[in-house]
Amino acid sequence: MSLLDGKIALVTGAGTGIGRETAILLAQEGARVILTGRRIGPLEEVVTSIEKAGGKAIARAFDVGSRDAILETVAWVKSNVGPIDILVNNAGSASKVLNARFISEAEWNATVNVNLTAVFNLTQAVLEDMIARKEGTVITVSSLAVVNPNLLGGAAYGAAKAGVKNFMTFLHNTYRNQGIRATTILPGETDTPIMDNRARPPLEGERAVMLHPHDVARAVLLCASLQKGAVIPELHICPTFMRDTSADIEMARWVGAPEGLSDKPKI
Repeated sequence: MSLLDGKIALVTGAGTGIGRETAILLAQEGARVILTGRRIGPLEEVVTSIEKAGGKAIARAFDVGSRDAILETVAWVKSNVGPIDILVNNAGSASKVLNARFISEAEWNATVNVNLTAVFNLTQAVLEDMIARKEGTVITVSSLAVVNPNLLGGAAYGAAKAGVKNFMTFLHNTYRNQGIRATTILPGETDTPIMDNRARPPLEGERAVMLHPHDVARAVLLCASLQKGAVIPELHICPTFMRDTSADIEMARWVGAPEGLSDKPKI
């Protein structure tokens, strides 16, 4: 018998990176996995891979930034598959402008919406069913930017990821005696497609010393597959090797800066 037989899991951002690896591992342990993301193509590719290995998976494309889309998707899953046992909030995005001096309110709000508000909306959508069954697991992939915020992820990303850690701790403190397990996973630099959007995309050799998405997915699986009387409220996972990010940070400092700024260095 596998660790997650009979469980229904929903994973956001499941087409690539950490979400993809998480969906595959959950399916390997017997869960029926609902893969969600913006683009149906990558999701269907992961579903095909899972099914070839004997697992069960369904792809559903939706905008995680839309509360209506979230509620509609969760309702569809409940009606057609069953109530969700495991929610993995993995989808995230970083702003292009990283410095608090220059980021617009619109870009700030968009970043917070995907990384924080969407987690609230998804959690609220599954919470009543979990409480009714006195059992459920909510796992959110946050970031070590929570404990060391800087220009790599940017002001909005770091603030949103800190907010989501706070929210998950609220869930843990409030609903643990009703059978709800809430976990925050804080990864360090991970070689995922989001790295391509950095002000200075890391070089191949730099990516080689980062976490692999599979590393983080294994942490998610651990937290999801413990017997229901055990919970890991918070888990940090980081690369063994700490690379020099000073050049990345300096480049990120000036993205979005207006022309003619007096303290901007001449390059």
